[in-house]
Amino acid sequence: MGAGIGGLAAALSLHDAGLGDVRVAEAAPALGPRPVGGGVCLLPDAVRELTELGLGDAVDGCGVATEELAYYDLSGGTRVWAEPRGLAAGYRWPQYSVHRGELQMALYNAVLARMGTDVVRTGARLTGYVQIPGGAVEALFADAYGGTHSEWADLLVGADGVHSMVRAQMNPAEGAPICNGKVMWRGTTLAEPFLTGRSMIMAGDGARKFVCHALSAPDPRTGKALTNWVAEAPLAEHAVSELPVSAIGDWTREADRAEVLGHFTLHGRHASRDFGWLDIRGLIEDSIAVYECPPIDRDPLAGWTHGRVTLLGDAAHPMHPIASNGASQAILDARVLAHALGTVHSIDDALAQYEALRRPATAALQLTSMAASGEIAVAGEHAAGVDPRALDERGSYGVRGSVAR
Repeated sequence: MGAGIGGLAAALSLHDAGLGDVRVAEAAPALGPRPVGGGVCLLPDAVRELTELGLGDAVDGCGVATEELAYYDLSGGTRVWAEPRGLAAGYRWPQYSVHRGELQMALYNAVLARMGTDVVRTGARLTGYVQIPGGAVEALFADAYGGTHSEWADLLVGADGVHSMVRAQMNPAEGAPICNGKVMWRGTTLAEPFLTGRSMIMAGDGARKFVCHALSAPDPRTGKALTNWVAEAPLAEHAVSELPVSAIGDWTREADRAEVLGHFTLHGRHASRDFGWLDIRGLIEDSIAVYECPPIDRDPLAGWTHGRVTLLGDAAHPMHPIASNGASQAILDARVLAHALGTVHSIDDALAQYEALRRPATAALQLTSMAASGEIAVAGEHAAGVDPRALDERGSYGVRGSVAR
């Protein structure tokens, strides 16, 4: 498992289920202490799982509880529709807009506190695996200095992201991820709160999309809140062919904000994209940094498991980032996998149960996201097929008893 949101959530869930000797192998040389990344959306079903892991307060400290999702016409700022989210929509658990890096560090710190400082091993890049007869797997690793080593385990969980080596070995004919013909930029900006201060907005004009939401409460001194934004526009075909495979799905490439401004401030009557309550031009110009990433699509897999190896999170089901579902689905994967391993006698049967519960659900979300790639992909609980009553009435994925709601 990598030390992203899915891998760390899986480690905590396996520990909570009473399964010992869990190890997390992370390719990066170190984690923290400075959180990196942009904003993500945590839907109520994922927040429930983190709350039952005893992390409700930690999650609350990472962002803002979202109250509404509203869609606007990008050309003129006209409100098209809006609906409540999280607690305001009748859920028992909130929906959060959180900083990805802060959530990752909250999970990481919980792993260190509960499981020990040697559970997460950084600088360990997974290069392959070997199935061992009799029910085991040998994981092969390389470090930054050219060294190699291997470890045996009862189960290898590939939570190694969109460029998953585990998925590639399991499906050698699949090939690289495919760019969907769009380019996305993201940034975070210290800005005045807009609308309710807990609003997520989406704006589109048929070609371009802009998503924006706060990640913090306003600073008492400046009145400004850390605000996350994501912008999407068509990508020229020649630009796609020039991108290295490793750049597709990679959010670490810094971009020229002038290019983003060219897409989002020079079209139509409202060239400044200032709606009065939201200044898109100002958000882009004042962003702390701007990153570029062509989003990718992958078809759903027919299976996630090969012997004693299985997939989780983006490695299993990469999703269009603007649909705001990836982190939530990875957390649900982690909890369902741990529940199956903690309650089913056979590892093989547990993996079959995990797939039966998670693969059809995430495949449907992937297909919905791919079909909506030319439109606004709606972020929200109902996009995940979960309504308030069903979530409330569903049994817990905890194994040894959950934290009080």
